[in-house]
Amino acid sequence: MGLLFITFGFADLIDILLVAVILYQLYKLVRGTVAMNIFVGLMLLYLVWLVVKFLNLSLLSTILDSFISVGVIAVIILFQQEIRKFLLLLGNTDFVKRRFAMARYFDKADSVATSANTLHEICRACRNMSLTKTGALIVLAGNSELASYVQSGDMLNADVSHRLIESIFFKNSPMHDGAMIIVGNQIRAARCVLPIDDDLVLPPHLGLRHRAALSMSNETEVAIIVVSEETGSMSFVRAGEIKYDIAGETLLSLLHNYTSGQWQVNGESDMA
Repeated sequence: MGLLFITFGFADLIDILLVAVILYQLYKLVRGTVAMNIFVGLMLLYLVWLVVKFLNLSLLSTILDSFISVGVIAVIILFQQEIRKFLLLLGNTDFVKRRFAMARYFDKADSVATSANTLHEICRACRNMSLTKTGALIVLAGNSELASYVQSGDMLNADVSHRLIESIFFKNSPMHDGAMIIVGNQIRAARCVLPIDDDLVLPPHLGLRHRAALSMSNETEVAIIVVSEETGSMSFVRAGEIKYDIAGETLLSLLHNYTSGQWQVNGESDMA
């Protein structure tokens, strides 16, 4: 009787790694949302189906086969928002550069670095608005132009200053609603409309601005600052993670890390 050997080559290793990366990115997209419960339920149903097939339970297998046969269509319907985010993530050049270190293949000629003075002006404005409980939503676009979101608001193309930021978000200003988008060292637009993901499960103390910030961070590679109108607290949102009720020095440090490409979440965030 011959011995059976399971061959394992380099191609198999690549296959496993790619599947692991895809599953991890899918997990990050559905983590903290209602879709996570659906994802777990589908995985459990699939495992039950495998066990039933192994035990050769014909009746139960026939019933489960009818569900599995339409599994792809069901997944597309149930996870249409998450699939859209995943495709946006794959198509984002910042994501490719960060994950695969391919920065040299991308043209940086048009990108403008955000200066230290601009970051100080933003932090100064946020601290002042925090003291007066003035609500604000500020998007730092980094190397992204965010053209579609910019076009949803009022174009400004003005240099960043704390006085201008505070005047825009002043409650009697006609442009205080919506988000401000900063590209490089310029306020590109104000009163911009950001995406809202209704499936996000947020703590009661986080309002609509925080929901919009988290939704935006899940779809784009940006950093977002939120100043709460109710409490005056400042929050920093990046890549689906939120740091809530932070001090001005912490905000400045997070902004420096983001603009220098050194962003990371140290420990647990306030909401994963």
